[in-house]
Amino acid sequence: MVGTLAIFQFGGDAWLKELNQRALAGGLFLWLFGVMVWAAFSVVRHADALADLVGEPYGTLILTLAVTGIEASLIASIMLTGASQPTMARDTMFAVLMIVLTGLVGLALILGGLRHREQDYNLQGARAFLAVLLPLAVCSLILPRFTVSTESPSFSPEQAIFLAVLTVLLYAVFLAIQTVRHRGFFQQPPRAEDRELIGKDPDGHSHGPIRPAPYHAIMLVATLVPIVLLSKRLAGIVDFGIVEIGAPAALGGIIIALLVLAPESMAALRAAKANQLQRSINLLLGAAVATIGLTLPAVLIIGLIYNQEVTLGLDDASIVLLSLTLVICTLTFGGVRTSLLQGAVHFVLFLVFLMLVFSP
Repeated sequence: MVGTLAIFQFGGDAWLKELNQRALAGGLFLWLFGVMVWAAFSVVRHADALADLVGEPYGTLILTLAVTGIEASLIASIMLTGASQPTMARDTMFAVLMIVLTGLVGLALILGGLRHREQDYNLQGARAFLAVLLPLAVCSLILPRFTVSTESPSFSPEQAIFLAVLTVLLYAVFLAIQTVRHRGFFQQPPRAEDRELIGKDPDGHSHGPIRPAPYHAIMLVATLVPIVLLSKRLAGIVDFGIVEIGAPAALGGIIIALLVLAPESMAALRAAKANQLQRSINLLLGAAVATIGLTLPAVLIIGLIYNQEVTLGLDDASIVLLSLTLVICTLTFGGVRTSLLQGAVHFVLFLVFLMLVFSP
């Protein structure tokens, strides 16, 4: 993993200029994809160890903030060094929200429902996530479509500053609630089967020796960085392949988003299979909240400083789909137990999202 990153950082990028050679492009894709999946398994192992050592919600929060923080940094670096892409932040946030809230939530509930029939969680914790997610998603991705301060679906400088400050403050309040004042909202009541699974995967096998928390925290970030940095290279190969086969351009962003989200995805699915649904919710809804809470202020401030346009408002079809997704989330996490049915509904919305990518 480290060797692959070093190769591409110090000269390997020259290979990406020879993608017209299909054999080379295919080999590079398999190489990078395999390394990133291997790194994702390492991230999940360290995240699981941290969750055992520091408990919830700190274990999942560390993974969520690490992944989302690096994602936001990657978007910011592209804005600062690449060509002007006014819709990049909007498309990235929308793709992450749809992948997490429909595809991953649906798959987690399906796997948990098939194995445990019904699963319980902390209702107050899920409501706290949704109470923050709904206004942030609507204000950042839907409201700009209806403002009249600019000709494009974006915010004026005054509106951008106001929204960036409010987003940071609201996310800071949420973190204080999650980690200090109401930490119990994000913890699942201990059960006998949970205690038996500490340090093990859902099938009862140990996930490796547990070392001191600082070691696992450092290694978690160290294994996340190659995933995000290599995803930039993989994106170029994917874009080339999409052009070659005539696939929709948005498909490349979805593939890269899935790879970047792989560590959280795998950890959330493992937790759901182990009947630890609250941890799965902490990871998935936490990723959705952090995506907007960290990314939106960063791109708005960069846009203001460097006088770059940041288009945020979604098109009509995306607004309808996002609104429906948020409503379904409130229904799914409005009770105290979930079943296979809720998972199927979420996953159907994910398939609709993919359908609109291929047939807008």
